[in-house]
Amino acid sequence: MIKAVVMAGGSGTRLWPLSRAGHPKQFLKLIGDKSMLQSTMKRLECLDISSSVTICNEEHRFFVAEQLREIDKLGSILLEPIGRNTAPAIALAAFSADDDPLLLVLAADHVIQDEAAFTNAINDAVPLAESGKLVTFGVVPNEAHTGYGYIKMGRPVESGFVVDKFVEKPSNEVAHEYLESKGYLWNSGMFLFKASRYLEELKKFRPDIYHACSASIVSMVTDLDFLRINEENFKACPSESIDYAVMEKTADAVVVPMDAGWCDIGSWSSLWDISDKDSNGNASQGDVLLHNSSDCYVRADKRLVSAVGLNDLVIVDTKDALLVAHKDSVQDAKIIAQKLKKESRSEWKLHREVHRPWGKYDSIDQGERYQVKRITVKPGAKLSVQMHHHRAEHWVVVSGSAKVTNGEKTFLLSENESTYIPIGVIHALENPGKVDLELIEVQSGSYLGEDDIVRFDDRYGRS
Repeated sequence: MIKAVVMAGGSGTRLWPLSRAGHPKQFLKLIGDKSMLQSTMKRLECLDISSSVTICNEEHRFFVAEQLREIDKLGSILLEPIGRNTAPAIALAAFSADDDPLLLVLAADHVIQDEAAFTNAINDAVPLAESGKLVTFGVVPNEAHTGYGYIKMGRPVESGFVVDKFVEKPSNEVAHEYLESKGYLWNSGMFLFKASRYLEELKKFRPDIYHACSASIVSMVTDLDFLRINEENFKACPSESIDYAVMEKTADAVVVPMDAGWCDIGSWSSLWDISDKDSNGNASQGDVLLHNSSDCYVRADKRLVSAVGLNDLVIVDTKDALLVAHKDSVQDAKIIAQKLKKESRSEWKLHREVHRPWGKYDSIDQGERYQVKRITVKPGAKLSVQMHHHRAEHWVVVSGSAKVTNGEKTFLLSENESTYIPIGVIHALENPGKVDLELIEVQSGSYLGEDDIVRFDDRYGRS
């Protein structure tokens, strides 16, 4: 019996401007027609998985629920009140598991190009994990990569090798030595072990983490699709990775090689590496025209992007931000995100198009004392019952049907119909139909910030 534990935290700022703190890379469709989280869950279909738990933070909980519901893989969703790295997160999954299953720990933001090889490696590791070993999966390297940690293989044991040691990210010279020796594997951050064995080793080497997580899980409660733990107890838990807390200390660490086209997409250049390319080495997505250019990665969100006479560049165009960088410098995209955050600019966290549990909105125009949004409400969804102190709103239905509460009146609006909501009036918007509701909202007033919302009732549990 295997329980999948999918880690869906992280901000992915090195893939800015597409990946942002409020909508990070694991929820984006970077390769193919599914998000990275969805692809992670789908590749488990060939394994004997009895259940799953996805671990994420409070802010991203509705992304996880909606994306897993889209592919009928909802499972459990465990919310971390605050990030405490992988060792505590896995401990929460182990404590909350029934019947001591094998835990298959995966990151939500990895690419696996050969899913058959992935499945075979997991199945090969099952006997080791059932015998009490703590298995990690080491990726067979195909280059001297300096961006990954390495695992040195010791003596063979069944389908794997005893872990001789874990090695931090090496210099270029050392990475070439590792590659030539054929005795090292990339550290993938994927694991398989019994829940009880992990907790035994964690208690032995990091009792502080063990006891904090044990206390956090005792009062766990269910809230809609989510599992909530004790926030105060978990905040007292130290932050530590599973490698440092357990894997580097245990005598039962085993590594199973995996040659499955694995990639941890940590930058735009790594995405270029695995993307389909034209005869000039260019990878492009969206409405892109290239001339006399080579080895570039160009991504267009909504408009035409053209490039002439360029080499080794990354160009990423979104609705509200444009990144142009040399492939050798794309790691520094995170520095731009950090500067935007320091300057309190919204582009570090949110896209112009913002997703909500009821749908999404796109801020298509704004100026002094006004803002225009295109709002999409999913069938059966409802915005909170709310009011605003500083703005009035005018709603115009573009398509679909709207059930509107405006003060003491509740009524239906259809295409080309509208309503006006004065400042201070309690109101709500619902889609009672079977198709998306699209409407234009024109806001006017002295303050148009998203924090000017007083919620009286919300079906999604937002305050």
